[in-house]
Amino acid sequence: MKPDQLNELSFEEAMQRLEGIVAKLENGDVPLETAIDLFQEGMQLSRLCGGKLEQVESKIELLMETENGFQKKPFVAANEDKGE
Repeated sequence: MKPDQLNELSFEEAMQRLEGIVAKLENGDVPLETAIDLFQEGMQLSRLCGGKLEQVESKIELLMETENGFQKKPFVAANEDKGE
């Protein structure tokens, strides 16, 4: 799949394709050149999925109830260190 076609995939489509690539590589019965091509496509899909997750994460806002109503607060992932 060409890089410009990859960018058109939804997160779910990209993950499904990535899972298929991983299964083929784990099976081990693909020729070396095909394995390299699959690996490269898998890396592109991995970066695409990571980027899409970062975009969604940056858009998520938590509503925090305060004395004066609700306040929007940027989303902070649970695995992010607060001190760094």
